[in-house]
Amino acid sequence: MAAELPVFGVPWPDLNDGIFYKDVVPPEFANCTLLEYYSSRYKDSASRHGWLWRINNGQITVDKMVVTSPNAVIRSGSILIYHRLPWKEPFAPFKLQILYEDNDILAVNKPVGLQVLPGGVFQQRTVLSQLQWRSTDRDHNSRSYLRSDRELSLFVPSPVHRLGRGTSGVLLCAISQIAKSKLAADFAFDSFASSRCIMAKRHISKTYRALVAGIISINEISIRHPIGRIPYPGVAKGLYAVSESGGDIDRAASSDSYTFGIFRASIVR
Repeated sequence: MAAELPVFGVPWPDLNDGIFYKDVVPPEFANCTLLEYYSSRYKDSASRHGWLWRINNGQITVDKMVVTSPNAVIRSGSILIYHRLPWKEPFAPFKLQILYEDNDILAVNKPVGLQVLPGGVFQQRTVLSQLQWRSTDRDHNSRSYLRSDRELSLFVPSPVHRLGRGTSGVLLCAISQIAKSKLAADFAFDSFASSRCIMAKRHISKTYRALVAGIISINEISIRHPIGRIPYPGVAKGLYAVSESGGDIDRAASSDSYTFGIFRASIVR
């Protein structure tokens, strides 16, 4: 009987840490009030009343000092930090199965529903957070990686490519700076070559597998459908998927914005 693969993951806190947005005041906003700055520059994020409430609530610092007066005058070059308050993120799985690990690379089985990097409503419930928490715990309790204190303090384990939140599969992560640089270069080279139809020896290949309904009587089929944006929970602009509102098939399939991987993954959804 095969041994079960190791699993790691920490249950998500009820609330995340919020988000800190940093601004350096440009010259054209010198000598305007704090309320004028945020209500004019970020009017799409909140109304004037909304920014007034945030300032009064102590969510904005100016040069490291909390400022609660909306009429405070700001200077060019001042550093503003707005703290978006913590919120409860939508459900997401937290356990990751380890497929392979050495001193440089970690391969995990990413489950459906877990986002890889922060974005949208998912700022904490991501693979990146679990990697960071695991690294911190191991660094404090183990020296198995035999790296120096300086290396441990400088490098943060991170994924080197993406898988959509609705896609499961193997996710490669770098746990050393050398691995991160090499793998990032390999993925970048393959993306560059494929987008320009360059015939080159591939450094890394990704294969997508899909479940389909019905019986296929031949070994290979071609699925051709237009793709376009569709609404998707937690993604502000939606996702690309099979849609009658999509553009021309031939043009979309050859465009840099519609890679074959996305086209195939969209069909699955």
